[in-house]
Amino acid sequence: MNHRIKQLGQGMTEYIIIVALIAIAAIAVYGFFGDTVRNQVSAMTQELAGQDGTAAVTAAGAAGTSASGEVGSRTLQDYQGN
Repeated sequence: MNHRIKQLGQGMTEYIIIVALIAIAAIAVYGFFGDTVRNQVSAMTQELAGQDGTAAVTAAGAAGTSASGEVGSRTLQDYQGN
C-alpha cells in the first residue's frame, strides 16, 4: 500500500511541474504582447460603448510592431557573451 501512495505523489508532482512551466510561458508571452492585448481590449470596449476606438487600435498596432521588432532583433549570438 505504501508503494501506491508514492506513485500518486509522483503523479501530482509531475502535474505541478507542468502547470508551473505553462504559467511561466504565459507570463513571458504576456510580457512581450501585454501592451498589444491591453490596447486591443480597450479599443473593443470603446467601440461597444459607442465611442471611437481608433486611437486604441493605433496604439495596439504600434505596440505589436515594437514587440515583434524586439523579438526579431535577438539571435543566438547575443547569448554567447561575445
